[in-house]
Amino acid sequence: MRPLAPALGGVTLPVMNAFDRDLGRDIAQLHYGDGEFAILKPGQHVLCAVTGVKIPLEALRYWSAEHQEAYAGPAEALKRWQELTS
Repeated sequence: MRPLAPALGGVTLPVMNAFDRDLGRDIAQLHYGDGEFAILKPGQHVLCAVTGVKIPLEALRYWSAEHQEAYAGPAEALKRWQELTS
């Protein structure tokens, strides 16, 4: 892990990247932002909000900052958007 960095609400969080290996085996807890996410609790993956499939953090490309959810791919993101807007 890297040195601590400032984050949301004055809370200080560790800065991590793909080369850090102390990620744990549990589900990670993330804060999803616009174009980036912050790791709140280390882990190797998150769960897709639509399918429940495990998404490795290095493969995570789709999420909603507004709803704080991760999606396995564009089809799942579209499906969730349709559910929320209909």
